[in-house]
Formats: sequence, structure tokens, C-alpha cells
Amino acid sequence: MIAVLGECVADAFAEHEPRAGSGAPAGELTLRVHAGGGPANTAVALARLGTPTRFLGRLSGDVFGRLFRDRLASSGVDLSACVEAAEPSTLAVASLDERGQAAYGFHAEGAADWAWTAAELGSRDLGGASCLHTGSLALVREPGRDAVEAFAADAARRATVSIDPNVRPSLAPRVAYDVTRWCAFADILRLSEDDLAFLAPDEPVERVCDLWHAAGAPLVIVTRGGAGALVSLNGERAEVAAPRVTVVDTVGAGDAFTAGLLHRLDRGGLLGGRLDGLDLGTAVDAAAFAARVAALTCAVAGANPPWARDLDDRASA
Repeated sequence: MIAVLGECVADAFAEHEPRAGSGAPAGELTLRVHAGGGPANTAVALARLGTPTRFLGRLSGDVFGRLFRDRLASSGVDLSACVEAAEPSTLAVASLDERGQAAYGFHAEGAADWAWTAAELGSRDLGGASCLHTGSLALVREPGRDAVEAFAADAARRATVSIDPNVRPSLAPRVAYDVTRWCAFADILRLSEDDLAFLAPDEPVERVCDLWHAAGAPLVIVTRGGAGALVSLNGERAEVAAPRVTVVDTVGAGDAFTAGLLHRLDRGGLLGGRLDGLDLGTAVDAAAFAARVAALTCAVAGANPPWARDLDDRASA
């Protein structure tokens, strides 16, 4: 089992032109709302791939909270460790550019996702999970970030810890993303090239990877969209190509990549410790599988990762 700790976000996509037959007058803004949030997307993708997955989240009782529960549960995610929160859900209003890249404006103050307490997390059950995945805003937003970080550090004593910084400059400053400190308990770092540019501007990627390896993280993967990914395992490095796909949008692609990576490593029996049994070739194989999962996610609208059968169909085609 893999446990995922973090936020759910209601992604509202702006449509300035009303759909034909919608009855919406010209000049009004229409919003299509999807359940999102990096950690929740990763949990959904893991469960759809066939990995038993438990989500640790603070789910509001509002209309968006019900949307989150339905999406997670219908994908097979275990919600028994979630908290029923009184605070509202986080809302992100997104718009897509011509490349399918999303730009977000967040409505996040006082939201349920950031209000973790040490007492709440102390009573959460990892259920014997071999890995805890966390990161994104839950690891950097007050008031709950210290409780989340302490929980992840404690989990490292008995499980592999995976972190995706998933930076959001409009909601947290660079200083909040103390990746070097996180490396003391993190075994896997997966981040995008945009994340890296924000966290370590003008630094060569190899130098940053080596810095994080020295701080304790064995595996660092930097995803580069259509250019593939860089895999760095304790200083050994390799490139992974991205499958060709007609991109509808890139929403949730990085989260799907992380899920594919963790799924493959879990199936190989490599999770549960500090990746001592992992070699570069196996890491590259896992990243190549992850790139396939991400590519299929890019081929459809929204953060809608594939099911295991979708990859089987592609493999046999």
C-alpha cells in the first residue's frame, strides 16, 4: 500500500465563450469544475493503476468536498484516514494557454487543506504502507506545514518517503520550499523543470541533484514535459524520453508521472526503505513507465489519469 498525504483542490476552468446551447448569455464567464490537487491526483492515478492507496486529507463538507470524495472513492482510493473538516475547500481558477499549460489563481485562505494539527496526524493510520507520498502546498502552507513535515519525517523510519514540491509561487515563497532539509527524510524527489527553475534559478541541474543527494535523497527525477525526464540516482544519471502524444492539456501530468513511478517501484518490491536495492537501470525503467502514464494523461482533458487497462491496451496495440 502507498499512503498519500496532502490537499484536494477544486480546479475551475474558465470558459469565456458560452457553449452552444448552454443558454448562457454572451459576456458571462462559465466555469467547469474538476476535482484536483497534486496529492489527490497522485492518489487517484495510483489506485487506477492497481496500487492499493490510502489518502490522508482534510475534506470539507461543502459541495467541492463531496466532489473530492466521489472522485477518490470511485477510483478505488481508501478514504478511511481522512478528516471531516469544517473549513471550506480550496478553489483554483485555471486558464489554459495554447500549449495546454494551466495558469492558476487560488482562493485558499482558511481552507481545510492547510489546517492539519499534530494531534490529527498523530491519529492517522498509514496501514502498513510501504511508502508515504506528500509535498505540494500541504508541506509549505501555514498553519499545518510543521505537522505535515513532522509526520513525513517520522514515517521515514518505516517507509519510503516521496516528495513532489509542486511549487506555487503565488501561494508560498521560495524560502518555504526547504528541499534540502526535506532530503534528510525524503528518498524520492520528483519535480518539474519549472519547479527547479524557481527553487534553484541559474543553477545547473546536475549540481542541484548532487546537492540533494548529499543531503540524503537517493533518487531525484526532473520531468521536462515533451523532452522527457532526467533520472539521477546518487549521482548516476540517465535521460528518459517522453512518448509522443497529441496534447489536449498538461493538467495533472506531473502527478500522473509520480504515480507511475511509485507504482512501478512498488511492484518491483523496492519501496519500504531507503531504496538500497535500486539501481539506475531499474530507476530508468520505472521512469519510462511513468512517462507513459503522464503521456496518456496529457491526451485527455483535465487531470484524468489512465486505468491499468488503458496501458495494457496501448501495450498490445
